[in-house]
Amino acid sequence: MVNRHRGEIEAELGGRRRRLCLTLGALAELEAAFGADDLSALAERFGSGRLSARDALRVIGAGLRGAGETITDEEVAQLASGAGAAGYVRIVVELLSATFGADEPR
Repeated sequence: MVNRHRGEIEAELGGRRRRLCLTLGALAELEAAFGADDLSALAERFGSGRLSARDALRVIGAGLRGAGETITDEEVAQLASGAGAAGYVRIVVELLSATFGADEPR
């Protein structure tokens, strides 16, 4: 069971329910991937409202790895979302909301 107070969410990817969590290590991975100097810069980037498919791939991959899955971004790219592109966006928004403390995903 997921614990939203720890920043965990659950999402369906690749035909099964998976846990995602942006741990400190996962956030450091995203800082490096996006060239962000710190967590504030990372939060600003995500708060811009713009999200590329590559951004979604990196965030979902980091979330899966943060929750303990051993998975590469190439493998994440092959995971289907039952809701298509909107499903990926919903996962990213929910994960970022859980991580950065928003009460409700926007």
